[in-house]
Amino acid sequence: MRLAVDATPLLGRPSGIGRYTRSLLEALALLPGAPEPVLTLFSLRAQVPDPPDRTSPAPRRLPARLLHPAWSRTPWPPVEWLTGPVDVFHATNFVLPPTRRAAGVVTVHDLSFVHHATTVDSAVTAYRRLVPRSLERADAVVTVTHAMKAEICAEYGVAPDSVTVAHLGVDPGWALASPPPAAGTPGGTRPEGLPERYVLFTGNLEPRKNLATLVRAHARARAQQPDVPPLVLVGPPGWGDVWGDAAPPGPPDVVQLGYLPEPVLRSVVAGASALVMPSVYEGFGLPVLEAMACRTPVLASDVAALAEVAGGHARLVPPMDEDAWAQALVDLPDPSPERLDAAREHALSFTWEATARTHLEVFRSAAARRGTHRMPG
Repeated sequence: MRLAVDATPLLGRPSGIGRYTRSLLEALALLPGAPEPVLTLFSLRAQVPDPPDRTSPAPRRLPARLLHPAWSRTPWPPVEWLTGPVDVFHATNFVLPPTRRAAGVVTVHDLSFVHHATTVDSAVTAYRRLVPRSLERADAVVTVTHAMKAEICAEYGVAPDSVTVAHLGVDPGWALASPPPAAGTPGGTRPEGLPERYVLFTGNLEPRKNLATLVRAHARARAQQPDVPPLVLVGPPGWGDVWGDAAPPGPPDVVQLGYLPEPVLRSVVAGASALVMPSVYEGFGLPVLEAMACRTPVLASDVAALAEVAGGHARLVPPMDEDAWAQALVDLPDPSPERLDAAREHALSFTWEATARTHLEVFRSAAARRGTHRMPG
């Protein structure tokens, strides 16, 4: 079976979808009998840095800004014009191109562009046109939680047996992470400005992460109980009105560290008093599992995907209930070692190998029924 994959998410600073794409390709390379994917770029930028093993570049490229408008209206150009002949094309990032003969598989990570359209940027807003067309073209759909499967089927009328859930995985290295060294340790990797004690948010700074509610709740918690640790925000700037009417965050109560490379990020997560994830909407919520793998307690909003991923090992809080978040920060979880160990075991049960095996089954099934079974639009 010849497989082509949209590798565009591998360009630039890794996003959540970029991490999914790379981890999936790396895990596929270790599976016996798995195809060697052709890495397809909808971009004229540089080639994929450090491409995963057992992959090769597609012979042609065009930028998405030219392709997406055409694909939203017409079946041209077929993706094989870029990839060469393939049996399956996997659209890793919502948008499935038209194909000539190849079976099409699309991963839809969430429906934020439908349910929270004011919290996404203009590029994601275009998915309102592109995703329905992708689902019409698809021979199979992959998503990351059962919560998302239910949303996709309800929103677009897709048959449930056409949608496969493939949970994301947790790199085992998260379980080996240790807290940052003390400030001033020679040769240490402690980020400048990191407090000794802190609660931590990780992710893009964007509206649906609900940081304004978190900052206000944290200020109230600190006013009520000065021992509540400072809030540390880790992640690149996103888009939109992140803070609303919340006071501009600043030290010593709120510390912004920006983007951290993964080895440093793992250490910072391992050293946190708790990871906080107050999102109003998520498709999966990988930071929840990564924190659990580090034996770090988790406070998360009670949206369906986060509750599914947490599996009963996190304290869940209504996302917009500022009082509840303030109280949760005052009463930070201090679980027993047994509970921390159980949370770690739960987190490490999510493996990229299992994710890759599920995808491989989908690819083979889609290729086998290409031309005999098409999904309803």
